Amino acid sequence: MKNFIFGTFIYEYQLIKQDRKTLSLTVTPDLRIIVKCPQEAENDRIEAFLQKKWFWLEKQLSFFKKYQRKTYEKEYVSGEGYLYLGRQYKLIVRKAKEDSVSLTRGQLILLTTKPVTDGKHNKKLIDKWFAVKTELIFQDRFAEMLTRFDFKNTPKLSIREMKKRWGSFLNQDKIFLNPKLVHTSKDCIDYVIVHELCHMKYKNHDKRFFNFLDQKFPKWEKVKEKLETIGSTVC
Repeated sequence: MKNFIFGTFIYEYQLIKQDRKTLSLTVTPDLRIIVKCPQEAENDRIEAFLQKKWFWLEKQLSFFKKYQRKTYEKEYVSGEGYLYLGRQYKLIVRKAKEDSVSLTRGQLILLTTKPVTDGKHNKKLIDKWFAVKTELIFQDRFAEMLTRFDFKNTPKLSIREMKKRWGSFLNQDKIFLNPKLVHTSKDCIDYVIVHELCHMKYKNHDKRFFNFLDQKFPKWEKVKEKLETIGSTVC
């Protein structure tokens, strides 16, 4: 761990050196500060970067301190919030003759044949709805992003839960996406897909990889920053 001093403020941060061109700053919900930089980055450059980012850093820390709260298990009842493609939806559970889940006007409407307080049944319906949507959206975005490349052989897309990654590339023939990506915006999904497709040509995160990524997904750094604020990484 390293220290950054700015006026009367002292911050402790984790420094990660990588094969990359730019510096990035992340504040996680548990108040950890992470700085990623190129392998050759000197201390003066890192210090200047942190000074430039100080206002944003303090703002993020204040935000997470203010809204930091313990996680809780969802009960799958009316009033809970659910993220879908980067937008928050309020769950509304109603009694009906048939089970169904749909979106309308900022609400996630769940119609159930069971009691509206049957969280186990409600969870089953919501999980199934998200699984179907995830498959459709990922396949659609994957096909769209493939048009940016001219690969003769294309990898197969698979969905797999991962604790610390949004996506993963495996041996030229398979790309995994984390199903939780469906909660983020489409540009985030597109970025992860393009990132993994770039590994078809360059396995490591070296200069050639990032130059290729720049070509296939301009201004990717801004989208990556969205994902990093959620607390996961793309590898």
